[in-house]
Amino acid sequence: MSTSVLQLDGFCVAYRSVAAVHSVRLHVNEGEIVTVIGPNGAGKTTLLCAAMGLLASTGSLALHGERIARPSVETMVARGVALVPERRELFGEMSVEDNLLLGGFYQWRKGKRDQRARMEEVFEIFPRLRERRPQLASTLSGGERQMLAIGRALMARPRLLMLDEPSLGLAPLVVREVLRVVSQLRSHGVSVLLVEQNARAALQVADRAYVLEMGAVALEGNARDLMHDQRIIDTYLGIGNKH
Repeated sequence: MSTSVLQLDGFCVAYRSVAAVHSVRLHVNEGEIVTVIGPNGAGKTTLLCAAMGLLASTGSLALHGERIARPSVETMVARGVALVPERRELFGEMSVEDNLLLGGFYQWRKGKRDQRARMEEVFEIFPRLRERRPQLASTLSGGERQMLAIGRALMARPRLLMLDEPSLGLAPLVVREVLRVVSQLRSHGVSVLLVEQNARAALQVADRAYVLEMGAVALEGNARDLMHDQRIIDTYLGIGNKH
């Protein structure tokens, strides 16, 4: 039986008195890629931010079977969780190498001095970043910036990587390349929670999926099964979503 890396139960997030996410039940097992799809405004990004401790939440959040009473960014990072936000938030006037080294700062502060070795591992995952090593992050292409954002997160050696809209603004060919690499992270001991509006691309790479609508889980199941679900096809896999 697979071990649960992340488990949300009755998970709620509210902005003032308005419920943005309510009663979400979701889990990610070790070695799994789980995606959350849904329309704009469904609460997907809010769900990720709250799970990372960036927003206040109620309900239950557990990591590796241990409940976290008050999720915070510091707690989640310390427990092996990393988030790549939609905007990527790179340091544009710093080189690719320096951005990566910053990603390993938490491990360095804990006394681990293997950042150079970890960087080599990231370069093996993203060979293009090795080629761009001295280049400023602001001069990279959209796909390269996304690779750098993921690579920087991997420098912290996460056990769970949360990705918010990694396909945003990327050409279809680049989306396939980025998600192909994401699918390989399992072999590096990383589980993935992927929030994505490109439902077709997300379902192709994921093991399981949740459909979030108006802040609540409307549907869940095996990703391949959902790709053949008529409701999903009609709502999310139409001509406009073919990439």
